[in-house]
Order: sequence, then structure tokens, then C-alpha cells
Amino acid sequence: MVFPNDPNVARHPSQLYQAFFEGLVLFCILYWFSRKPRPRAAVAALFLVFYSVFRFGVEFFREPDAHIGYDMFGWMTRGQELSIPMFVVGAAVLIWTYRRQASGVSR
Repeated sequence: MVFPNDPNVARHPSQLYQAFFEGLVLFCILYWFSRKPRPRAAVAALFLVFYSVFRFGVEFFREPDAHIGYDMFGWMTRGQELSIPMFVVGAAVLIWTYRRQASGVSR
């Protein structure tokens, strides 16, 4: 796709990738997951996990912000850096909520 601000360079339409993965695919996953009763905070934790995974992946096709560039290791963008703690928190909450349910603590 050629954007109007730089007509000489063709780029991936990362906005469409984001809309597809962080919108439609994430909605379908959460809808399927939430159809059955789940422990409190499990759906929100799953949202954090999958949103961070999709965001991390789509960032490979996105041009980094001009004033930031690549932060870590010469290839990781700020969006990817911020996705890592979001994934860790989501996974930790998901594990915590299922362990809490298994130990018999009520909802």
C-alpha cells in the first residue's frame, strides 16, 4: 500500500492487520472463551494475553515511530516492549484465577 505522505515507498497496511487480529480475531476468541462460565477475571486476562501477542506480531510490519525508532536489540519497537509486560500480567492473572478456582475459593 502506498501512503500519501510518502508516495515513493510501498508499505504493509498494518492498520488492516491490526483491525483483523486485534479486532475480529480477538473478538472471536474472547466470545468463544466467554460462552461458558469462567473464573472471575479469566476473560480479561485472556484479552491481555492475546492482545499482546497480536500487537507484538503486527509491530513487525509497522514502521516504528520516527522519534523513537527501534529501542531494544536494534529490532524491537516500543509497542513490542510494552506488549511483554502486558503478556506477563495477563498470563499471571490467568494462572492465578484458575489456581484460585481449583483451590475451591468461590467466585
